[in-house]
Amino acid sequence: MKFVFYTHSLVSDWNHGNAHFLRGVMRDLQRRGHETLALEPQDAWSRTNLVRDQGAAAVEAFHQAFPQHRSRTYGVEFDHEAVLADADVVIVHEWTEPQLVERLGRIRRDGATFTLLFHDTHHRAVSAEGDIAGLALDDYDGVLAFGQTLRDRYLRAGWGKSVFTWHEAADDALFRPLPEIEKTGDLIWIGNWGDDERSAEIGEFLIRPARDLGLNTVVRGVRYPGHALDELRKAGIAYGGWIANADVPAAFARHRVTVHIPRRPYVEHLPGIPTIRVFEALACGIPLLSAPWNDVEHLFETGSDYLVVSNGEEMKKRLRDILSDADLATSLAAAGLETIKARHTCRHRVDELFAILVRCGTHRVTANLQSREAAE
Repeated sequence: MKFVFYTHSLVSDWNHGNAHFLRGVMRDLQRRGHETLALEPQDAWSRTNLVRDQGAAAVEAFHQAFPQHRSRTYGVEFDHEAVLADADVVIVHEWTEPQLVERLGRIRRDGATFTLLFHDTHHRAVSAEGDIAGLALDDYDGVLAFGQTLRDRYLRAGWGKSVFTWHEAADDALFRPLPEIEKTGDLIWIGNWGDDERSAEIGEFLIRPARDLGLNTVVRGVRYPGHALDELRKAGIAYGGWIANADVPAAFARHRVTVHIPRRPYVEHLPGIPTIRVFEALACGIPLLSAPWNDVEHLFETGSDYLVVSNGEEMKKRLRDILSDADLATSLAAAGLETIKARHTCRHRVDELFAILVRCGTHRVTANLQSREAAE
């Protein structure tokens, strides 16, 4: 089958975590013999900032790291109808322009035989409700929400015909332990500052514990304002800026522990939705400590796969424990990795996607899936 993904960007992961998951899903679809194509706006904010920040070499590095992926840019004159003529499944990310979201629904309503799904991987449904409420989703066959609480929000509001929970996951072809790499640092955090949604939490759960313990610490990410960089420098924390997602496994491998600092809208309004970095860190076999986060869907085994702390002092104590107790560190890393392998890889999510497609009941997709099953 042919899968077409409308994404903010496949090529750029500059402050754009959905690219991580999409690359893994596309990789697994290709492994199963399906065709994939990503369509991204030619003026995408993430890609524009990546080139401004890192230069054109960063785009070339993406193609070298993911030579199997196809991505095309579109502008005002792009012929969406022609490109989608032979598509079986079309998945539209929530950052797609509202006019295009409506146009794609109209194409479906006018007789296109592909299954059309809307994919939400953000907190705008609660933090900017009008943005989502204003989207024309009536002609979509379903909505993919990256957490049960987000799915519940769609159902309560009556957005979309059918709404399915479809969590993010780790691309374990990329995210895996690299024991051959020597550990040269203590703590690494990979995350963007952005929008002041967790600035106080970064100070409490990362900067001050790392400073007080004198840890060899590295921070990677973008959109750090000057005062944040000053705080890192005063705490003796090295700031490395943007890191390509393909380089993250090696960065994790060089450090002994990492942390999860969720954004406030998820903690307060969408519990149960972790950042994709949780899946990726555990897939790399690095011990993980988390600021307060409620795993209401029981995605992981809290206390076994990772540890949750309630405040900065407890974070400091637990960091000290992990760094001084090799058995504890090994146990956490092993348990987290096992949970990812058992439940949270992109292979699992593609299996779930196929089950969702069957439930949507679109004749063309159902027939394709049945014929493949018969052939196998």
